[in-house]
Amino acid sequence: MSENVKALTKHLKDVRQELRKVHWPNRRELTLFTSVVLMAIFFIGVFFWILDSGFAGILRIILQR
Repeated sequence: MSENVKALTKHLKDVRQELRKVHWPNRRELTLFTSVVLMAIFFIGVFFWILDSGFAGILRIILQR
């Protein structure tokens, strides 16, 4: 049992050390990155909506014949 506790303690210490190395974004970077992600999601969503509407129109034309 104590081996498990030692392994867990070592793991948590290693995690803490790695988290200290992380570059945490400041407020300006966070706002910029969030807006880039939201804009990308919006444009990709519009792209697939147009693509889906086009395929639905083509399918409607094919099925009417």
